[in-house]
Amino acid sequence: MTEKLVLAYSGGLDTSVAVRWLAVERGYQVIALTVDVGIGRDSAALEERALAAGAVAFRWVDARDDFIRYFAFPALAAGALYQGRYPLATALARPLIAKLMVDVAREEGAQAVSHGCTGKGNDQVRFDVSVQALAPDLRIVAPLREWDLRTREAEIEYAQKHNIPVPVTKESSYSVDENLWGRAIESGPLEDPWVEPPEEAFAWTRPVARTPEEPCYVEIGFQRGLPVSLDGADLDGVSLVQRLNELAGEHGIGRIDHLEDRLVGIKSREGYEAPAAVTLLAAHQALEQMTLSKSQLRLKASIAQEYAELIYNGLWFTGHHQDLASYIQSTQRHVTGTVRMRLHKGQATAVGTKSPRSLYAIALATYEKGDQYDQSAAEGFIHIWGLPVRVQAQAQLLAQPGDALRIAAPEQAAEE
Repeated sequence: MTEKLVLAYSGGLDTSVAVRWLAVERGYQVIALTVDVGIGRDSAALEERALAAGAVAFRWVDARDDFIRYFAFPALAAGALYQGRYPLATALARPLIAKLMVDVAREEGAQAVSHGCTGKGNDQVRFDVSVQALAPDLRIVAPLREWDLRTREAEIEYAQKHNIPVPVTKESSYSVDENLWGRAIESGPLEDPWVEPPEEAFAWTRPVARTPEEPCYVEIGFQRGLPVSLDGADLDGVSLVQRLNELAGEHGIGRIDHLEDRLVGIKSREGYEAPAAVTLLAAHQALEQMTLSKSQLRLKASIAQEYAELIYNGLWFTGHHQDLASYIQSTQRHVTGTVRMRLHKGQATAVGTKSPRSLYAIALATYEKGDQYDQSAAEGFIHIWGLPVRVQAQAQLLAQPGDALRIAAPEQAAEE
């Protein structure tokens, strides 16, 4: 009996060609699964394209709410940015898609799952490792790691030869992946890091030169680290992110040109658009600055980096993730309040913050009337704080005349 296979189907060049290749070259009954995480595509058009390419069935799953609730917002609470720049939009969607691939495979009685990831990229790792964690019995087939179509031009020619409808031409060769949390663009002119990203590559953000002259102000409400309202109106996560993508994108916010280090060991030039993510991350950071202690902020910055690496590296379904997520959730129990953001000329800036759990006490911070800080206590504090400095200086660093110079500039003093 012919085996069934569930293909994560985006409707782009790779997966459209993969449908026919899997059916003809490998003999599978291909079930094309499209997971809507905010991909901005029409389900009817994708179904028609998948069936025309050779799929025996098409499945569409609206997972936008789950994506924001269980993947994007936890990453926001963590403050996760890969290499300090990338909000991890594509990387966050992959484990959810992998989970739904497994679910559909079980429902359909499939023996294998497949994806259209290149053997040079990160997504193959994210899909494969997630499936291995959730369903190690399922076979994983990756056409782009096996077939002889080594270039995008070769794939386009294959599609044209077999009358496979694809939304790509040789003249427009960008590879685009998008969801509610961001839009990723690669290939084409972007492969040359000396070339400025062409305006045609962007779809969600205006160039700064064409943004409004007047700033836009928005107030974002957070409850335990998660955004819950916009300008005083309670919104579900999907609606809030969609609205911020529109507002921030109008002001040119969220364009990222990143020469990043891929998991497989190569550097890759990537373009991203993430208006809502960039805005929310800036707002969340401002609120944490008000509600977390200095020690919490210091450790959480380290955890945020670890969390971003974990997401990027495809390790969502791991015990390590569970441990980090527990810590992050604990840090968010007092991150409640409102942040006023100014959106203007490509920048999302926090200009006002308030919280019922604020650690900022104006009676201690003010230099005006009402100051409750006892400045006379500072002398004793400084004396105790500086005690180990004085002891070491007297015993070791100032033993010889001129040693003060060696403390200030040790390399220069050594040369002299």
